[in-house]
Amino acid sequence: MDQERPLRERLIDIGAELVMSEGTGALGLREIARRAGVSHGAPRRYFPTHHSLLSAIARRGFADLGERFAQVAAGARECTPRERVRAIGCAYVGYALEHPGMFELMFRHDLLDSGGQDPSDEPRLRESTLPLFSLLVALAGRCGAADPAVTAAALWANLHGVAQLWRWGSLPLVLGEDRAAGVERLVDAAVDAHLGGVPA
Repeated sequence: MDQERPLRERLIDIGAELVMSEGTGALGLREIARRAGVSHGAPRRYFPTHHSLLSAIARRGFADLGERFAQVAAGARECTPRERVRAIGCAYVGYALEHPGMFELMFRHDLLDSGGQDPSDEPRLRESTLPLFSLLVALAGRCGAADPAVTAAALWANLHGVAQLWRWGSLPLVLGEDRAAGVERLVDAAVDAHLGGVPA
């Protein structure tokens, strides 16, 4: 870890590395401070609560997911809106399966419901989901959805369920397929269910 990097960023970096490699259970304040080479009280200068540090780590996950969406969008400029929705869906589920610890942290209800957080910890974590959701709403509208926001919300819920149930082993069990084929078929089915069976 780069000791010259500002401590606030180092703490977030270490937390992100921990959650990626060891899961959410490893995100103790003392362990993060130890790995940063500082006293266990030092993080309080930047994060008044453990909760606020976890929120900053989770926000890093949303930034990474946003970058993945941007790469998908850049690579799908010549595609139809429906094809872009499918690509984003695959990217979303793929991220969840590749980074299960971070994905779990990003959607922890106690972090997303950030009304009780210290006011200095802004923007609120919940707001990190808005740009990603807005992209899905815009694409649903271009696909002809009568109510793009509701359609995008239902599709998001469907994709999130696919990610969770695949991670827990339920979907591989019932489908008997490998990950790549199974996830692609499930994303296709979700897109068809919410945008209709005829490509836009």
